[in-house]
Amino acid sequence: MRIVGLTGGIGSGKSTVAAMLRDRGAVIIDADALAKEVVAPGSPGLAEVLACFGEALRLPDGTLDRKALGARVFQDPAALLDLNRIIHPRVALGFQAQAEAAREKGAKVCVYDVPLLYENRLDQGLPEVIVVSVSPSVQRARVAARDGLPAEQIEQRIQAQWPLADKVKRATWVIDNDGDRAKTQAQVDRLWAELEGGAG
Repeated sequence: MRIVGLTGGIGSGKSTVAAMLRDRGAVIIDADALAKEVVAPGSPGLAEVLACFGEALRLPDGTLDRKALGARVFQDPAALLDLNRIIHPRVALGFQAQAEAAREKGAKVCVYDVPLLYENRLDQGLPEVIVVSVSPSVQRARVAARDGLPAEQIEQRIQAQWPLADKVKRATWVIDNDGDRAKTQAQVDRLWAELEGGAG
């Protein structure tokens, strides 16, 4: 089974490309979904996050107030490190379990969708990485339209990530997502032919 990383920047359209790859037959393992699972109500991960950041982050339904936590860690690099120390080892175990399950089912291509792949040095275990790239102006416009955040918060989130240009330099493949959906589809078609051709 061929395992490749998939990353980009906030607003680059990584989730769109992941969906296109899934439609073509790839098994997608979503790091964000794993990160939510490891802080589900009643989980050891949630207990550790609340012990570190305070019970005020527990919502009435028992779930973690991810929005409040996000606002806090994006302004405080030390807090972000604390959060990553709790979350990342648990996410890594979840990835290994899902990848093994995919292998047992005979999957040919497995894509690990990780927003902060390079920032968290997860590329070290992934020799091949797809980067979804957009120009800075398109990136900011898409985040504003999608999340309704003020410009200041958009900048905080962008600055918390590596510049897309740096990710592109390290990529095995780059999907340029500045254009319309048809142009992105065409690039994904070419990529999928290569991924499938090299899997075995």
